[in-house]
Amino acid sequence: MKPNPIIKTVSLPDGREISVETGVLAKQASGAVVVRMGKTMLLATVVGAKEPREGMDFFPLSVDYQEKFASNGRIPGGFLKREGRLSDHEILVSRIIDRAVRPLFPDNYHNETQIMISLISADSDVLPDALAGFAASAAIAVSDLPMLEPMSEVRVIKLGEEYIINPTPAQMEEASLECIVAATFDNIMMVEGESKEVSEEDLLKAIQVAHETIKLQCTLQREMAEAVGNTVKREHLQPEGDEELEKMLHENYYQAIYDSVKAGVSRSKSERGEAIKAIKQSYIDTLPEDHEMNTKLIGTYFKKMYKSAARNFVLDEGTRLDGRKTNEVRPIWSEIDYLPSAHGSAVFTRGETQSLTTVTLGTKLDEQMIDGAMNSGYNRFILHYNFPAFSTGEARPNRGPGRREVGHGNLAMRALKNILPSYEDNPYTVRVVSDILESNGSSSMATVCAGSLALMDAGVSLKSPVSGIAMGMISDSETGKFAILSDILGDEDHLGDMDFKLTGTANGITAYQMDIKIDGLSYEVLHKALLQAKEGRLHILGEMSKTITEARVEVKDHAPRIHQIIIPRELIGAVIGPGGKIVQEIQRETGATITIEEVNNTGRVSIFATDKDVLNKAKSIVEEIVTPPEEGKTYEGTVKKITEFGAFVEFMKGKEGLLHISEITWERLPSMEGVLEEGEEIQVRLMEVDKRSGKYRLSRKVLLPKPEGYEERPPRNNDRGGSRTGGRDSRGGGRDSRPPRR
Repeated sequence: MKPNPIIKTVSLPDGREISVETGVLAKQASGAVVVRMGKTMLLATVVGAKEPREGMDFFPLSVDYQEKFASNGRIPGGFLKREGRLSDHEILVSRIIDRAVRPLFPDNYHNETQIMISLISADSDVLPDALAGFAASAAIAVSDLPMLEPMSEVRVIKLGEEYIINPTPAQMEEASLECIVAATFDNIMMVEGESKEVSEEDLLKAIQVAHETIKLQCTLQREMAEAVGNTVKREHLQPEGDEELEKMLHENYYQAIYDSVKAGVSRSKSERGEAIKAIKQSYIDTLPEDHEMNTKLIGTYFKKMYKSAARNFVLDEGTRLDGRKTNEVRPIWSEIDYLPSAHGSAVFTRGETQSLTTVTLGTKLDEQMIDGAMNSGYNRFILHYNFPAFSTGEARPNRGPGRREVGHGNLAMRALKNILPSYEDNPYTVRVVSDILESNGSSSMATVCAGSLALMDAGVSLKSPVSGIAMGMISDSETGKFAILSDILGDEDHLGDMDFKLTGTANGITAYQMDIKIDGLSYEVLHKALLQAKEGRLHILGEMSKTITEARVEVKDHAPRIHQIIIPRELIGAVIGPGGKIVQEIQRETGATITIEEVNNTGRVSIFATDKDVLNKAKSIVEEIVTPPEEGKTYEGTVKKITEFGAFVEFMKGKEGLLHISEITWERLPSMEGVLEEGEEIQVRLMEVDKRSGKYRLSRKVLLPKPEGYEERPPRNNDRGGSRTGGRDSRGGGRDSRPPRR
């Protein structure tokens, strides 16, 4: 017998409903729900270990979001025909959920926890990623896991002057702003999205609109927990502590740490770290060799003192760890064309963070194929971000890009994609690769800056240059003091209460990613952070302009050049040829790469070549194919086939006509033997284009001097031979194609 489910519903501002159901599926999980909107259904489960893993000092949470192909009636591509490792899109959705959920568990909760969200039914008008965070939190709400309070996520767009929650894909295409917002009933937790150069006020308004809907979804989760009976959450181990030890260390070493922080304004990242380690070691050295003190606990207390000292130093002195003012950006230098063989390259260095970025221009054949349950097609702008261990002075195996690299690369990609020229103005496939060579904060923003410079170096005409800046905040709830920090260091990221990355042009914002780690951040403070970020963004753009201000007029000599020809739709086949014969022959003959696609009932022929002469040669051949032949015009032709009644001559690429035996010379030829050879180049004149059949009649003799005393013979019915186009033989079915009688 089917169990009775518990179902709750909540409405969006436009009246559409979302339902949450529990008690039917996956009942052995700690918590499980099915979230439904339209035909889209998500199954979210959470399982938490009963005991913490031994030796664990962090929260071992894993979040996996996966879109099942069957949910949309599709079979996966590839050899295995089954869902494999998570796609980049699925990883990005998983990261968004993780970043919003993780801070809501107690600091001392170290039980292994796994959240899985699966798309089990799809609706083309309801995007599932906007519901995934809601589903994950609802699954935790109906479990006994000790999440402090429920959260939810929604997508919000700005369409014209209207803000829409969880829009359709069609609405998103026309939106000027799109972001996913995660929040609890009281506090914003996370924001991530992109926009088309919007203002700071537009972004702030979007966050506020999203939060109103999230409050309703959080209320629903509380009601679900009460209905299930899981309002009392499981107990968990309290962290090990020693109040006396902590008090003693604070009394004896806090001031030394504070003084070290103050003195460290002239030191590098590694030197500041070594100074703090030396203070900790000075205490450990006072202990007897056979001491039984918990060194791990000692390390925890010293980290806590360092965090407190560093935060207080900023709030008290108004000075940063490296000596900067709160709104000051680190020194910047940049250089383009650093790599002579790359199509475009740039080095961007800000403080101790450095990106070496390359741009590669490719053809349509280089596009990235996308094969997902909800999305399939091709992507012509690709950005990859690499973070090798040496960039932070560490040694670890290279296991390929992790979720962090995927996330940082996606943020930089979103920052740049909306300022790229249209496909008509830039028909290249573009790949940007950022290799981080040094890192001390804001490496993803360095990628944006270096990417913008490298694109201009490659000759890609951006609408406007883009820069990025990472903002932070340090606050004290007791005193009410707070400091907004521009261009944060790695230490300030760990010590602060907010990490806010924002990119844009001089005209507005293009992408953003925000994580807030404290309760009660007011919109006034957030607005101030946005305005300070704008100030920093414009400063960085000014520094970048010292290197390059606009794209090169032409691509570099070794980069592929491109020429596009728009042709009538009915001529696409003539360029391609039977089985691709014509286009393959052009590529083989010239060395160019040619792609052909149908766009808006026309054909778009794109010709790529690194050599101008090669490009021009391929261009002239294609133009020859699509140019209508002119009666009475003389052409250089090639003999393709010899028959007993004449020869077929290709006088234009892909166009062949019959040169009848009677039209070769003024003299009467008894046969074709020894007259012409296949492959021979001759001049011919196009005498006639048959309006009904499209056949071409050629003549060679009209280009030769007429012999003295030559007398015209009256034409016979079969003297006007046939023709062929595109390789089709005109023989058969027509009397005029038979050889003349001798």
